Amino acid sequence: MNSEINFQRRRFFGIAAMTVAAVELGATGLAHAKGEAPSPQPSTGRDGAASFGALKQIEAGVLSVGYAEAGPSDGPAVLLLHGWPYDIYSYVDVAPILASAGYRVLIPYLRGYGTTRFLSHDTARNGQQAALAVDMIAFLDALGVKQAVVAGYDWGARTADIMAALWPERCTGLVSVSGYLIGSQEINRKPLPPKAELSWWYQFYFTTERGRAGYAANTREFARLIWQTASPTWKFSDETFNRSATAFDNPDHVDITIHNYRWRLALADGEAKYDDYERKLAKLPVITVPTITLEGDANGAPHPDPSAYASKFSGKYQHRNISGGIGHNLPQEAPEAFASAVLDVAKL
Repeated sequence: MNSEINFQRRRFFGIAAMTVAAVELGATGLAHAKGEAPSPQPSTGRDGAASFGALKQIEAGVLSVGYAEAGPSDGPAVLLLHGWPYDIYSYVDVAPILASAGYRVLIPYLRGYGTTRFLSHDTARNGQQAALAVDMIAFLDALGVKQAVVAGYDWGARTADIMAALWPERCTGLVSVSGYLIGSQEINRKPLPPKAELSWWYQFYFTTERGRAGYAANTREFARLIWQTASPTWKFSDETFNRSATAFDNPDHVDITIHNYRWRLALADGEAKYDDYERKLAKLPVITVPTITLEGDANGAPHPDPSAYASKFSGKYQHRNISGGIGHNLPQEAPEAFASAVLDVAKL
């Protein structure tokens, strides 16, 4: 497959087969899954008050990765991965809990966010799922980290899932909001029921040049709308939003976002160097590492029912529903519950 990203393809192949799409695209709902455990009482953190220390940069693979770090440098590592359209501050109240427990906490900006930059102008601005996971393996390699608990939500959960599926030897545990999010272009060819399609309106918007132009012109307004609809009961402040919104000023943010959603629908090509990974992911590999999956009781974003993905985890496994009006950005809305899952997954 051509390594040049083709943003101009117009064919529309449709999206996700109904049963498997409940895993990747996510028909909404919150059933009680097998292996479910009681959830800790959530905490909404200190809105806008906390911050990280000086951010760091490291060259890793095709990127210079910007990241926050907390905790002892010789502690067991935990890798925390953010989603779209969010950033590392989703973990600003999670990090000190884990650091105080002795973890080395690593929170990188994904490609297209914050201070992360491509090392070459010639590298394709590619948002396909395998690329993000390879980035994070390269990030761990650059830091000399052989193993870590990997944890995330949204894009970050998918990336963590992929790392656990393809590189289980690197993952001592997995914490994934909304469970198993690995998918493929082939899965996404078949349509969902209309109600489920409606919740993916922005994905369809991004397939058009109007959508690309609209996102480029109104990135912050778009992100704020997603925050509000994905977490309808979260009363975040302007300070909290603006602190994260600076991450979208990254010069590659729009390209990565648009390509990610077009690639899912087979409307943009990936890079040939990721083809082997994508072939493996298209088989929806079972994840064997110890796993805790989480879901908020007020998640307004598309997400699968926990019962749809429980069988994708063959190792030690728990699912926790987090109550209290917790939406899509679970680590920022319920930092104590998220941190507890990270601390507990190693004990399964």
